[in-house]
Amino acid sequence: MAFDFSGELILENERVRLRPLSENDTKNLLVFSQNEPSLWEYSLQAAAGEQALKAYVANALQGRTNEKAYPFLVFDKRTQEVAGSTRFYQFDFYHKCVSIGFTWYGKEFQRTGLNRQCKFLLLSHAFDVLDMERVEFRADARNQKSIEAMLALGCVLEGTLRSNCRASEGRRDSVVLSILKFEWENGGRESLKVKMH
Repeated sequence: MAFDFSGELILENERVRLRPLSENDTKNLLVFSQNEPSLWEYSLQAAAGEQALKAYVANALQGRTNEKAYPFLVFDKRTQEVAGSTRFYQFDFYHKCVSIGFTWYGKEFQRTGLNRQCKFLLLSHAFDVLDMERVEFRADARNQKSIEAMLALGCVLEGTLRSNCRASEGRRDSVVLSILKFEWENGGRESLKVKMH
């Protein structure tokens, strides 16, 4: 199935709303950029500080224009506040694979269950609507918190790509994890549903 990069895709449930990121969202995310620079400690593109955030958003939107990524703004319905951002990227429709990443949330939204809600929506769309066979996740090998969160979603740890990309300081090793459609349809979806409540 083709993906409409120009369309306004909204994914939501009773807890969270994911809507397309826009240039105007710089002002919505600025509080995190100015006050929580550690959010991007392991990110491939830091967004700490107003100018860095503008570049981050512009890069995310360019990915959408180039049909390489689809970035979202994350809105927490429980608190009625913007919580962070995430995206689909590395679409490969021939091999039916997509990645989910560039995910970050303000500190007050971490460990609240919000991430599982977001990932459930994204995984459901990837497998059930886009008919993907594989969803991949990557993390800096030093980012144990992120790796643990992905394992808790039901991801399978596949291995480590050594020095595979640039990092803010030199290069990094990337841990690769994934969920396959077969796993999602045979217990993965229900397991994650249980963890959400």
